[in-house]
Amino acid sequence: MRGYSRYGTAVGFMVLLDALLIFATQATEGVLTDHLLVQLHEDAQDEAHQVATQHGLQSARKVKKVFEQEGFSRQKRGYRNINDIEVNMSDPLFTKQWYLINTGQADGTPGLDLNVAEAWALGYTGKGVTIAIMDDGIDYLHPDLASNYNADASYDFSSNDPFPFPRYTDDWFNSHGTRCAGEVSAAANNNICGVGVAYNSKVAGIRMLDQPFMTDIIEASSISHMPQDIDIYSASWGPTDDGKTVDGPRELTLQAMADGVNKGRGGKGSIYVWASGDGGSYDDCNCDGYASSMWTISINSAINDGRTALYDESCSSTLASTFSNGRKRNPEAGVATTDLYGNCTLRHSGTSAAAPEAAGVFALALEANPNLTWRDMQHLSVLTSKRNQLHDEVHQWRRNGVGLEFNHLFGYGVLDAGGMVKMANEWKTVPERFHCVAGSIQESGNKLVLAITTEACQGKDNFVRYLEHVQAVVTVNATRRGDLNINMTSPMGTKSILLSRRPRDDDSKVGFDKWPFMTTHTWGEDPRGTWVLEVGFRGDQPQRGVLKEWTLMLHGTQSAPYIDQIVRDYQSKLAMSKKEELEEELDEAVERSLKSLMSKNN
Repeated sequence: MRGYSRYGTAVGFMVLLDALLIFATQATEGVLTDHLLVQLHEDAQDEAHQVATQHGLQSARKVKKVFEQEGFSRQKRGYRNINDIEVNMSDPLFTKQWYLINTGQADGTPGLDLNVAEAWALGYTGKGVTIAIMDDGIDYLHPDLASNYNADASYDFSSNDPFPFPRYTDDWFNSHGTRCAGEVSAAANNNICGVGVAYNSKVAGIRMLDQPFMTDIIEASSISHMPQDIDIYSASWGPTDDGKTVDGPRELTLQAMADGVNKGRGGKGSIYVWASGDGGSYDDCNCDGYASSMWTISINSAINDGRTALYDESCSSTLASTFSNGRKRNPEAGVATTDLYGNCTLRHSGTSAAAPEAAGVFALALEANPNLTWRDMQHLSVLTSKRNQLHDEVHQWRRNGVGLEFNHLFGYGVLDAGGMVKMANEWKTVPERFHCVAGSIQESGNKLVLAITTEACQGKDNFVRYLEHVQAVVTVNATRRGDLNINMTSPMGTKSILLSRRPRDDDSKVGFDKWPFMTTHTWGEDPRGTWVLEVGFRGDQPQRGVLKEWTLMLHGTQSAPYIDQIVRDYQSKLAMSKKEELEEELDEAVERSLKSLMSKNN
């Protein structure tokens, strides 16, 4: 027998019931090794030690049974090598696409990615789904996009023709849409650039950003273009991210969005994905009426090590996050995708890059379940997004009243493609949605804290028991709008930051006029009880303001069984956590008592 030791890795001795077992080390899966498991008769323990020390077989007569050991593998957790993941792509930039499979490229954090490998392994690649990129056009002749380009669903609203090719500029300024398109639908295994999140989906180009000014007609026409053929609309644009603009969709565009979610995709609803904004800490995406709309899925970004990008805006309306670049100078820390005129790039960036990644994940979910409604997609985002290793120095992770974990900057976490397609497979359409005006306070003057107690329309047809979106429609004026800070706390104790300080906003005249500040942080909660609105100022100089109106709008369902399950799971975890805390306290008390006794005895 080879490789004995008393307690070493090769062989150890242990009495198990009435037998002495000698254990061997591990080896390769399915391989017979030269290590043996020897079972001795129960009266042979002394002889067994002699056998071990003498490396002989003197105790052979005491051997009851011998088992030849089969080798198998064990792997360190927390580290993945891209060559160990069963995704083989010939595309030259695939190994640079850390947001698809993060193995630590460009000093990133392994495992921090969209988990597309799991979705692909299940057979979902976006087949049968069309994503429209509403932008400055698409280079639909690009060899990595041409095979997935949906010409019939494309249009140029800047030039009023069916050919949304980007207008040429020397600085390639109009490369934005082409880069976004590649993130979603770049073909796989063609030895060109990288791979799209949904690499078998179809991509449509809607050119609508490249003209001297925007109009309500152009926006509305783009958002409502072919809603029975286009499943997902991806928008990486919005009002100016200068930290002083408060703006949103105009009347025609609002109507187009409403029609889209109610009538698009045969009544299941168009899915609008919106980049949350690039204004950084100087701005707040609740001042962007597109990103803060209930009808859109607002997406923020993280960089490849889990930190927030410096340009990220925070707000309570953000639903989830994907990835982009930021902070790091490493050129491979950017987003790898297609570029103009058949080129590739490693430098796509901003929340512009984050929204198309989300659109790709949603395309995978729609392939898994084409019957998903626009609201189903929001629920799936809330339930399957993961905290993973996302972190921010300012905004900590918290749990709302039903145990859902959220972050003011990252929403409910990073999208998980594998988790989403698996849940989508078994998903049942969420119940009907209702809207309740929970209460309104007018002419409140200089009060800093207001309260509305509501039964959430209980007893009426529009009773809301399980929340989705909550809107605080506020009219307020201030000597300096940028110093305003607004927080709202739900009856279940969840605090939403509706408006943060915007140091560049010097407005003293317009203020906010019936502006719908929105939060997703109370998702699933029971809205009945007292809601508290706190309005104050943060800044270097004293300011004055008048809150003229606050109307509380509740949107949600009367039944949502999965929320009940989440609550039960959360309460169980809380009970377990409290039990563990009590056990720790008891251990500490015992330890203190022992120390005290020993001290006295000494």
